[in-house]
Amino acid sequence: MRVSKVITLGCRLNIAESDAIRAMLPDDDLVVVNSCAVTEEAVRQTRRAIRRAKRERPDARVVVTGCAVEVEPAMFAAMPEVAGVVANTAKLDPSSFSPFASSEVEKRISTSLDTDGRNSSHARGFVEVQNGCDHSCTFCIIPQGRGPSRSLPAGAVIDRVKAVVDGGAGEVVLTGVDVTSYGDLAGDSLGLLVERILKAVPHLPRLRLSSLDPVEIDERLFALIVGEPRVMPHLHFSLQAGDDMILKRMKRRHLRTDAIDLVQRIKAARPEIAIGADLIAGFPTETEAMFANSLAIVEACDIVFGHIFPYSPRRGTPAARMPQVEPEVVRARARRLREACAERQAAWLDRLNGSEQRLLVELDGRTGHAENFAKIAVESRLPPRSIQSVRITARRGDTLIGVPA
Repeated sequence: MRVSKVITLGCRLNIAESDAIRAMLPDDDLVVVNSCAVTEEAVRQTRRAIRRAKRERPDARVVVTGCAVEVEPAMFAAMPEVAGVVANTAKLDPSSFSPFASSEVEKRISTSLDTDGRNSSHARGFVEVQNGCDHSCTFCIIPQGRGPSRSLPAGAVIDRVKAVVDGGAGEVVLTGVDVTSYGDLAGDSLGLLVERILKAVPHLPRLRLSSLDPVEIDERLFALIVGEPRVMPHLHFSLQAGDDMILKRMKRRHLRTDAIDLVQRIKAARPEIAIGADLIAGFPTETEAMFANSLAIVEACDIVFGHIFPYSPRRGTPAARMPQVEPEVVRARARRLREACAERQAAWLDRLNGSEQRLLVELDGRTGHAENFAKIAVESRLPPRSIQSVRITARRGDTLIGVPA
């Protein structure tokens, strides 16, 4: 039987949107590539994914959507493997894919997104709450791919969360381009939305927040982060740098001390919270001293989940016109940041040895994540999508080994 396939690159928001696309596609020789444009490397990976998909399924029609299509539509439309492109703003409209479906199944493409938010391939479900961005970070191309910030109505978000939980997911991840800006058009806030979700969906076991802008965490959201047990003790911040001059040249809205003070306040109130962060290595004009401040923020903010990006210029952004750092220096600094984060993560995981963790079991029955997002593997199979107490007995690389408690 022919089965449509969705290939996802990039962020958690893309994962959530791919779930919605997958739910509305028919069984057909159709491959949808949901692309990413955050870096030049992401665009190259998208092109590679397209070519690989066509090699593996030569009779399939490959359709490309996502941020890279918005930024460089002509390039993707010209690829011989591509049957067509769908605008980012249209990819959740089922009719956008009808022209690429074979005639006998075209009429069966659903016009409803009732299953949006379900994720049959994971124990977690990703739910979009917001899209687009109103900020103008000098390195970022994403506003060109996603447009201005806009929030989904709280009622629609709650309905999607209910659908995810009713579908069997043990955890919901709220996603967006700039999640903490939620409420920009709805007169709402992310903290208020989280309160409403927790109240309206009492059978939701675990709620996780995706990448947060530290400057937008208000007191209501802070109180939920440190005081609500169903909000997972794991935060990922969009820091990007640890040097004030670089942060200003990036047009970020926080300074180094803002990030450090926020993490100290959070961990003072809820010490078990694990911190992740995005960091860019080799931003234009970055000196060794400036880089040293970014390197030092790994310790200052206790970053155990580092997402490290070697800076790459994106055509059309202000940073691309700034004096560039030599590519080999950029790569070396990215490597040093990764090593610092890996060392800190290893020490943190070692401290968890002997502890008891609550594991959300993936579909394989043998792996999953703790509440603090530590990866855990168990020797004996456990019920998929269940939440199990496990005792940690060892560490193997970046994964903890556990046994049922």
